[in-house]
Amino acid sequence: MHGIASDLRLAGRQLHKSPGFAITVVLMLAFGIGATTAIFSIVDGVLLHSLPFPHPDRLVTLGDQVAGTDWGQHDPGPVTAPEVLRYPRDTRSFSSLGGYGGTRMELSGSGRPETISVAQMTPSVFTTLGVQPLLGRIFTPQEDTGHQQVAVLSYRTWQTRFGGDPKLLGSKILLNRKPYVVIGVMPRAFEFPLVRNQLYRAELWVPISFSPDQLTPEADGDWYLNMVGRLKPGVTVAQAEADANQVAAGIMRGYPADIANFRFHAVIYPLQQITVENSRSLLRMLFWAVSVVLAIACANFAGLLMVRAIRRQCETAVRMALGATARTLLRQAIAESTLLSLAGGLLDIGLAAMAIYGGRNFLPSNLPLANQIALNWRVAGFALLLALLTGVVAGLAPGLASLRTNVNARLKEGGRTGSAGSAHARLRSALVVAEIAVALVLLATSGLLLRSFQKMNEVDLGFRPDHVTTAVYSLPPKQYAAQARIDTFNRDLLARLRQQPGVISVGLTTTIPATGDGLWSMVPEGYVDPRGPDRASASPTQVIGDYFQTMGIPLLAGRYFTESDTADNQLVVIVNHELAEHYWPHQSPIGKRLREGTEKSKTPWLTVVGEVADAKLGSPDQDASEQFYLPVAQLEKDAGSEASPDDLNGNEGYVVVRTALPPEQMEPTMRRVVQSLDPDLPLSEVATMEQVLSQSESSRRFNTAVIAAFAVAAVLLAGLGIYSIVAFSVASRVQEMAIRLALGSPRARILRLVLSFGGRLALLGAGLGIAGTLVTSRLVRSFLFQVGPFDPVVLLLAAVSVFALALLASAIPAWRAARVDPNHALHSE
Repeated sequence: MHGIASDLRLAGRQLHKSPGFAITVVLMLAFGIGATTAIFSIVDGVLLHSLPFPHPDRLVTLGDQVAGTDWGQHDPGPVTAPEVLRYPRDTRSFSSLGGYGGTRMELSGSGRPETISVAQMTPSVFTTLGVQPLLGRIFTPQEDTGHQQVAVLSYRTWQTRFGGDPKLLGSKILLNRKPYVVIGVMPRAFEFPLVRNQLYRAELWVPISFSPDQLTPEADGDWYLNMVGRLKPGVTVAQAEADANQVAAGIMRGYPADIANFRFHAVIYPLQQITVENSRSLLRMLFWAVSVVLAIACANFAGLLMVRAIRRQCETAVRMALGATARTLLRQAIAESTLLSLAGGLLDIGLAAMAIYGGRNFLPSNLPLANQIALNWRVAGFALLLALLTGVVAGLAPGLASLRTNVNARLKEGGRTGSAGSAHARLRSALVVAEIAVALVLLATSGLLLRSFQKMNEVDLGFRPDHVTTAVYSLPPKQYAAQARIDTFNRDLLARLRQQPGVISVGLTTTIPATGDGLWSMVPEGYVDPRGPDRASASPTQVIGDYFQTMGIPLLAGRYFTESDTADNQLVVIVNHELAEHYWPHQSPIGKRLREGTEKSKTPWLTVVGEVADAKLGSPDQDASEQFYLPVAQLEKDAGSEASPDDLNGNEGYVVVRTALPPEQMEPTMRRVVQSLDPDLPLSEVATMEQVLSQSESSRRFNTAVIAAFAVAAVLLAGLGIYSIVAFSVASRVQEMAIRLALGSPRARILRLVLSFGGRLALLGAGLGIAGTLVTSRLVRSFLFQVGPFDPVVLLLAAVSVFALALLASAIPAWRAARVDPNHALHSE
């Protein structure tokens, strides 16, 4: 320990004499290790951290894989309401099993009304997760079956909406203008469901309280809920899946005639796997990219240490002549490099903390477990261990190089600046070539992602998102139970919005592009499905007003809906091109008929009166979905009954407005119009259609931006490496340059000589980088859209960019070499 302390004191004194070198190295390492630490904190929080529940390895999700759909092929598909009750009752593999779904509710009664995301759950979900509330209690099975109106708040809602008032328990809040008693508050870190999209994050939880209509035999064909369970000790996923499939077989035997052809089987996945599955490839690629940056920083670190060791060869020779052993010299070289790397590591923890704190808002909105991302002891330990390993490894090369010092030759040379040995030069050049190669790999990857993103932005979306503003509304069933009142509100809303300055058209709809889709079974007239009966399905959208004109969805044939399309006239439907080509290929769909449900459903036929373009319901890189559109005015209505929560019927959905003004200016107008009709009705998720599209592409944009930033950093670090090696080469060859100039060599030739040295390194590095890109391209293949992993344009531009940067980095040392004064240089020797 005394020897180590002595080595560290000596290293500190040596670095104190070279503050510029020390500061440069520490900052470079802090950047490289800091970026790696920040990305590792995300990987740790999302992938390596266990779910924040007791015994998370026993938590699973249960869903259905429905024949004829892609549900359940890669993750659990949804289940029906009757299944939420049957699976817990009839299976034997679970200690607890519960169901849940998401909805929107109007929260009022305290402050400004707003629409929030609410999770409806069976009480067994809380039991399954094993989390106790921070305050109060969770709801009971009796409250669920008894349709008791109770609510458990999230910590965030409790703090932001109610100021963290501990006396809130037992008081009432209004959800959809119905009084709910607050019975509990969950802990700060609790979040469920864990897999969310940008439009849904549960802010409170209420009992699911199934109505009789939700549990009828017909409801067996309505998949819209999810399930989470806890396996009994010793039960495997395979055993539980076999158990659940016995229940599934019994459910299908009891199907009514109109859905008797539906077939499904139960699938079970570990909850941890499903939660992080969609983020795994993203985080793996980010960690690979930041590791490349760190590798370049470490190569620069080793190169600078080697240059420093060469410049101190005379000192090393003296120490060896005085009896210093090889072990002592190597230990002191490693002590110096470790001291620098640990200083960089300590600084990097601060930089990583700032990056984590400031970067949360830039993470993809659908990244799960984001609240677990933090600079904890594991992340800090990773940073310090990485710094320590960096110091030891980077210090070995210059330490071993110093041991090869020729004592006699160096002592005879005295203070003269001879050139370094060829072995040292080759090692430094190899480090720079490696830096250029890995930088080019990262730059090419960034180019592929950027080109892919550009291609995606050029996709024909099937609609025009410019100058469109969207918002979500939901009419409370208590005040809007009668369909006549819903119709009056919608009619007045459309009329008043049309009268606003700059408004071109207005519509109401259940679905807008880029927010996802659902599936309804349907029967196209005259079509025989080769997959068997009751396999045809499409995504339905119910509309009011001028929806197609507002969204800019082109009409390909026929007509749009008109005010005459009421329940008293012929029932009509509009289909998209994808549906028309699938079921009536190479024919005009106008006049064709389809109906909802199955072959045995007693639903009326709908006549196709229009064909429109394929509006992308998901991300632009996804294939077009088969869609059909229904006018709400023709849906079956009963003026004296409560509106169905599953259909628009005008009681909830999106308001879309096309305006000649900038769309972001429409929010105050839309809120003012809605409040003039119902002062307590909030609008939520007000955004331009371009912002909605941007949210749907947030993961891809995040990937591209981060990889591009790392690529720029890698190229700049590689440029620094080229500059340092060329500058040192020039400094060690001052005598040679002076002699060349004294013998009449033109200064331009000296300039070309130095530039050619940097150019050769760049060419070799670029060649290796292109080969490396071909090898690593499979890592990014899944992130590309209409771009091949070996795109020649991207590879060529990346290679040219790196080569140009190498020449630029070599230009300053070359200019200095060409301006050497021969008299001064030779006299100094």
